[in-house]
Amino acid sequence: MAKLRLNVACWNYDRVRALADGRVSPEGIDLNLMTLPVEETFFRMLRHREFDAAEMSLSSYAVSLTRADPAFIALPVFPSRFFRHSCIFVSAKSDIQSPADLAGARIGVPEFQMTAPVWIRGILQDDYGVDPASPRYFTGGEEEPGREEKLALNLPARFSVTPIGPTQTLSAMLAAGEIDALHTPRAPSTFYSQPDAVRRLFADPTEVERAYFRRTRTFPIMHVIALRRDVYERDRWIARSLFKAFEAAKQLAYEELRVTASLATMLPWQTTAVEDAMREMGPDWWSYGLAANRATLDTFLRYHNEQGLSPARLTPETLFAPETLEAFKI
Repeated sequence: MAKLRLNVACWNYDRVRALADGRVSPEGIDLNLMTLPVEETFFRMLRHREFDAAEMSLSSYAVSLTRADPAFIALPVFPSRFFRHSCIFVSAKSDIQSPADLAGARIGVPEFQMTAPVWIRGILQDDYGVDPASPRYFTGGEEEPGREEKLALNLPARFSVTPIGPTQTLSAMLAAGEIDALHTPRAPSTFYSQPDAVRRLFADPTEVERAYFRRTRTFPIMHVIALRRDVYERDRWIARSLFKAFEAAKQLAYEELRVTASLATMLPWQTTAVEDAMREMGPDWWSYGLAANRATLDTFLRYHNEQGLSPARLTPETLFAPETLEAFKI
């Protein structure tokens, strides 16, 4: 019997690579895995629904669930996770010295609804008392003019969100002092090209992030794998098949990282980094599934609601295909 052909778009992560090179094959599926930059994948899936399944911003996915006839349903597979304290950049021309100084500041963000800024605003609120509605936000391309929100938003009036000009970029505006700070998943180019003009808010973000994890046990989730709902409804078994395959691919990535005879990456101290991660976060530090990630997801969904991106607070159970939330036992 012929396998079901599925087109899936995802970045070239180590935890996905075994699906791309064929070492792991989803049961009953002929997988065409396209390795595309996340911005391209998100744009093409959210605007045009080009793929059967794709990596998707957790925030964009949550926004989509609040619309009539939601177009997607997700798997509890998290190809991207990232501590975000390192992703707050400030202009040397601003007066910002501490997180509390961000209250009332002019803050750039490529898109207000992006997952990384949702986490940043929530962490600043919980840990430093910065009301997410107190800054003025400016949206647009970080390095290229003309970026727009991929999803139309209907934010509460207390949030001030203004698109930048058609020829402006957030990276250049930050260096020029036209905005005070930038919340972004990508370091702006001016951080490297103009180091005297742009700096990180936290001088040692790794230590701040370690302390954050020790206190909260939260490793922020950025992306999920989302199926087009029409594809899922036609063959619901594919949700479980894909979930198992992504989990198997991740386990192979763990095995490669734990090999000490040679290095799977170009990081000279890879072995030490792996041992540190296991000591701090446990052997499955990049866990998939709902049960192990319920608290992290619930925190994110609280932020999403408090920041006006979802009119009612979603629950973690509503995010995922039910076939991925339980398994048979013998």
